[in-house]
Amino acid sequence: MATPINTPFPTRYIAFALCVVGLVASLATVLLWPWLWRGWVGVGAFAVLSGTGVHDLRQTRHAILRNYPVIGHLRFLLEYIRPEMRQYFIESDAEAAPFSRAQRSLVYQRAKGEPDNRPFGTQLDVTIAGYEWINHSMVPTQLANHDFRIVIGADCAQPYDASVFNISAMSFGALSANAILALNKGAKAGNFAHDTGEGSISQHHRVHGGDLIWEIGSGYFGCRNDDGSFSEERFVANARDPQVKMIEIKLSQGAKPGHGGVLPGPKVTAEISAARGVPIGVDCISPSSHRAFSTPVEMMNFVARLRELSGGKPTGFKFCLGHPWEWFAIVKAMQQTGITPDFIVVDGAEGGTGAAPVEFSDHVGAPLQEGLLLVHNTLIGVGLRSRIKIGCAGKVITAFDLARMMALGADWCNAGRGFMMALGCIQAQTCHTGNCPTGVTSQDPLRQQALVVPTKADRVQNFHRSTLHALQELVQAAGLDHPQQITAHHIVRRISDTEVRLLSNLVMQVQPGALLGPLDAQHNVFRTYWPLANSASFQPLLPALQADAQKQREAADVQARTQTQAEGQAPQEVALSA
Repeated sequence: MATPINTPFPTRYIAFALCVVGLVASLATVLLWPWLWRGWVGVGAFAVLSGTGVHDLRQTRHAILRNYPVIGHLRFLLEYIRPEMRQYFIESDAEAAPFSRAQRSLVYQRAKGEPDNRPFGTQLDVTIAGYEWINHSMVPTQLANHDFRIVIGADCAQPYDASVFNISAMSFGALSANAILALNKGAKAGNFAHDTGEGSISQHHRVHGGDLIWEIGSGYFGCRNDDGSFSEERFVANARDPQVKMIEIKLSQGAKPGHGGVLPGPKVTAEISAARGVPIGVDCISPSSHRAFSTPVEMMNFVARLRELSGGKPTGFKFCLGHPWEWFAIVKAMQQTGITPDFIVVDGAEGGTGAAPVEFSDHVGAPLQEGLLLVHNTLIGVGLRSRIKIGCAGKVITAFDLARMMALGADWCNAGRGFMMALGCIQAQTCHTGNCPTGVTSQDPLRQQALVVPTKADRVQNFHRSTLHALQELVQAAGLDHPQQITAHHIVRRISDTEVRLLSNLVMQVQPGALLGPLDAQHNVFRTYWPLANSASFQPLLPALQADAQKQREAADVQARTQTQAEGQAPQEVALSA
């Protein structure tokens, strides 16, 4: 509604009008007293502001600036600094977006070697639903050290004695050269593994000689032919490097599962070209699926082939759980071929990335708990768990995070953003812009100079060591000798203000070999999707084929029962066909 003041001259133009008045006044000042430098400064400042106002009135892109010339820019300035203002002054220590201030502070303290003890008790609300803790023992153990390790690929020619806490997959290109150098130097000093990410092995990964897990994505970077197909010759050249300890086939990542990627040509520098085996200045495409295999059986054969070509190094795959029948199809392919990966890394949908579509980050892929539970229980149910080690990744920061994931079935944990914060990342969330304020994700040489490699490498090592020391204390308090002994029976979750339950009573637990018999008593996910899985295809079985398969299984079951009864033996359940 118009007001007497607003009718002749809208009040929203007052800021612009004051700038014009200031310009006129400044011009008058310099005309009368040309030797006053303040007058000239005023002319310059008010001329810029008045020109901005004229531009705002004439431009057509922003309605706010047309209606509020000059002063409308204040809105964009406040919006620009809103994340920092909220992070530093408004959010509580426990608000996680995606990591809370308390989590970030803990990483910084441990990375710097500062005391991480906290006075005056917990800041968490222990009465809120979802709060969890680990039960302690009346007879705690005393362990010699915190260097917990597991053997991956025990039957391989070159098994790997791995730490239970390692650096998750982050590529050179997504991270800066100095970040890669510092991470690998820290991994070398701390004797733990550094996953290369699908960007392959760059020259910066090789400088300090830290243990590498070479991740091979659908682009086959570092082992590709010119047409983008897999190259055995180039694979062998990298895989047999003694620095490479394990081979990891990336099926999908938690932050954007089922989504490929493109690194624009201008960002494909000579260094990235050399690491990935792609032309300089040409768009580098990472397809959404692999070309080297198209069925679960072919995938298992590809795993076996890479293990052989690498000289017998542990070989496995990483994925974020999607359609359950596709995962079951892979398991049935293991049963059919007798080929098993040496390890599987389960990536949770809460995982991070330099850039991903919002819908993929927020609503695609299974969270880590659900994915890890299904993978762990499926392998137990078919009798393969003892042959396959399981790693996991997804917002792992503290020693309790490690303990909880191990309680759900993981043998080891990876962390990406935790180690980024150890490098100095402040969670500015500008990874995709090239303007990272700390030089962790920027390819700008000037910004990278802020990240001093020797200092940051020490912080990476400190974070790893301090986190495992805290894990040692948790394991001791629980009366155990190794984190692998932690089970869902050790973790308690609050359900309401009057009820708590052991995690073992809340999560799915399958008995050994249970999926080799009838599925009637199993969890609904197995009853529904296991019959749909087909080792010959990632597609679910059609209803007709499913019915035929069920009839064949029932007929085989009846025949086996008749035969055993005729021979005077107790009837036995027949294993499901792969």
